[in-house]
Amino acid sequence: MASVFKSPHGQQIVLERYKEILEHWPVAHRQHRIATRHGETFVVESGPENAPALILLHGTAANAASWTVDIPIWSQHFRVFCVDIIGDAGLSAQIRPPYDSDAHMEWFDDVLNGLSLATAALVGMSLGGWVALDYATRRPERVSKLVLLSPGGVGKAKNILLWAIPLLLLGPWGRRKMLERIGGRMDEPLPPSAAAIVDLSNKIFTHFIPRRSSLPQFSDEALQRLKMPVMAILGGKDVFIDARDTRHRLDQNVPDLTMRYLPDARHFIPGQTETVLQFLQGASDTGAAAQ
Repeated sequence: MASVFKSPHGQQIVLERYKEILEHWPVAHRQHRIATRHGETFVVESGPENAPALILLHGTAANAASWTVDIPIWSQHFRVFCVDIIGDAGLSAQIRPPYDSDAHMEWFDDVLNGLSLATAALVGMSLGGWVALDYATRRPERVSKLVLLSPGGVGKAKNILLWAIPLLLLGPWGRRKMLERIGGRMDEPLPPSAAAIVDLSNKIFTHFIPRRSSLPQFSDEALQRLKMPVMAILGGKDVFIDARDTRHRLDQNVPDLTMRYLPDARHFIPGQTETVLQFLQGASDTGAAAQ
């Protein structure tokens, strides 16, 4: 099995930093390693055991640490499972099955079964949004609600290689500029928790090998199978996806959709914790008008 890191030393640097963040997880938590047909999967569980299940799926070149800002709020109301997607920069198996196959559906079936969950609400960011969509369009009966944060596979993808690769070759300054294009400029000094995530992201960008295969686009027919309540949060200045095209296709095909389109936001959209919570708890008035 090929490593998803450029070197064993680089893998050690990234995963040690990740484990440091896990040691300071903001709430009480439990860690699981779930056996699946596509490799062992690492999961961080927080919240009351009798609360409704909520599964969080991070974006590419990331891991469960992506959710440390949201966890203190969401875990008060849900039994939250932060899942490290296989083949990415976390503690799950370094296996990368083809996107255009049944593999991710099979993998997620096994994750849900391994956690003894018949159904769950899903929140997916970027690549995690694609994984959540892939599952929800194939297994709609197992998804109670779906939240998509800048999801891939709906609108047209943008070619970031023209500017991303040159920036990554420019060391720390270039990596900082890349993060700014993804999420906007961050105020200095950062809070310790945010600084830890930025430091982890910098280490991932330095040592991780991203997947180069494109995400398959969901057909109109597939999107129309989403009968559960769906929320989408999109940024008009997203550098990875065409947010207007994504908004249009979701508006046209998803029956029960709450759309929040933020024209000045980028791919990573902070400050959505309460908005998502209101939707998950049943409120439906958080959508924003088309711009």
